[in-house]
Amino acid sequence: MPKKPSLFQRLTGSVNVDDESEFEEDADTAAAPSGKADILDEPGDAQLTVDVHQTPDAIIVKTMAAGVRPDDLDISISRDMITIRGERQNEHDIEHEDYYQRELYWGSFSRTILLPCEVEPEEAVAVEKHGLLIITLPKIDKNRQMKLKVNSSK
Repeated sequence: MPKKPSLFQRLTGSVNVDDESEFEEDADTAAAPSGKADILDEPGDAQLTVDVHQTPDAIIVKTMAAGVRPDDLDISISRDMITIRGERQNEHDIEHEDYYQRELYWGSFSRTILLPCEVEPEEAVAVEKHGLLIITLPKIDKNRQMKLKVNSSK
C-alpha cells in the first residue's frame, strides 16, 4: 500500500527522493467555512500554496512565485474567482540518482480560488517582489451611487 504524502509534501509538491512509491491523490476535499474563500485544485498541475485575506476594501491573495518570470504567470480574474497558472522551468538536467534531497517543485502549477465576495477585475493589481506575488482585488462597492445626467435629444 503506497505511503500517503505528508501535508507539507501535498502543499509544496515536494517528493522524498528515497521513497520511490507513487502517491495516490487524496479525493477528499474539505469545504471551506462559510464566508471564506474556497480553493479548488486543478487536475494535472501542482498545487500552488496561497494566503487569502481581506481588508475592508479588498481581497488580498499572496503566493510564492519564486523562479517564475512575471511574464510567465497567467492570472485570470472574474467577479467571484481568480485562477493563477504558471510553470517553473528547471534550467539544469540533473540525473535522479545524483540528488541527495529534492524538495523544490519544477513544472506547471495552478490554483483557482472562489472569492468570498465580488471584486472589480478591471481594477486588480499584481505585484511581484523577491518571489512573493501579491494580488490586490478591490471589492465591489454596492453602496456606491452616482448621478446620471439626462441629455435631451433634438
